[in-house]
Amino acid sequence: MDWDKLRVFHAVAEAGSFTHAGETLNLSQSAVSRQISALEESLGVPLFHRHARGLILTEQGELLHRTAREVFAKLSMTEAMLTESKEVPKGPLRVTTTVAFGTTWLAPRLHEFLAMYPDVQLTLLIDDDELDLAMREADIAIRMNTPRQPDLIQRHLMTIHFHLYAHQSYVKRRGVPKTPADLVDHDLISYPPDVRAPVANVNWILEVGDPPAGSRRPILQVNSMYAIYRAAESGLGIAAMPDFLLDGKSEFVRVLPDIDGPKVDAYFVYAEELRHSKRIAVFRDFLVRKVAETPF
Repeated sequence: MDWDKLRVFHAVAEAGSFTHAGETLNLSQSAVSRQISALEESLGVPLFHRHARGLILTEQGELLHRTAREVFAKLSMTEAMLTESKEVPKGPLRVTTTVAFGTTWLAPRLHEFLAMYPDVQLTLLIDDDELDLAMREADIAIRMNTPRQPDLIQRHLMTIHFHLYAHQSYVKRRGVPKTPADLVDHDLISYPPDVRAPVANVNWILEVGDPPAGSRRPILQVNSMYAIYRAAESGLGIAAMPDFLLDGKSEFVRVLPDIDGPKVDAYFVYAEELRHSKRIAVFRDFLVRKVAETPF
């Protein structure tokens, strides 16, 4: 297979159109189309169904796309390892984590890291869905569960504790529950039960104290821990939230303070191929230090 044509095919399959692939490759649409036609002719199979709405991969195209993605991901990783300086950390570093953790805890601390390592080009990808590190969708992940892929290196970063919180404006308006049974008379904010949550047992607020099934009906369900925090901040109701979200927020009141929610272990995760990366090492050491400085 011709490497140039394979590179064009990979770009078209990722972009879903000749036009967008041409913009990425700095080629005209007709040049991209010719390369794909030539590749299909050399292989003797169609790789795309051409529709007015765009391009759809054929079964053979899907097979080639999976292989091409793996090849280009490995090449990208190898390039990063070959060009990385052994003296000064430099180059791109893509970090992914959940929306709540990335937005409220990690992002405000990154200015310190970038001041220490100005040659690192840092990208933070906040997403409650897990990106594929093996396919180089990110270099590092901070995950709220134990990674299952065998080719990933993981380090325990911290244990996150959950408790019940309400904003002072809600407490002034509705008071606070004295026992778990009192929660039935309060406005509760929870995660939708039929949506994949970033942590296990996310809706323990509806179950603590063993209430009758269905007796606690939340006033709001939202599929984002950060949105739950913002809703609670507005005075809407009581929510089960990780302590790091409330770090330094004196306007919040801890409700039923003797009740502890589930503990969630967070892990620093990266691909085996990046074991010797200087950028990975300095970012890991930075996070370990910042976690040690944080009260939670």
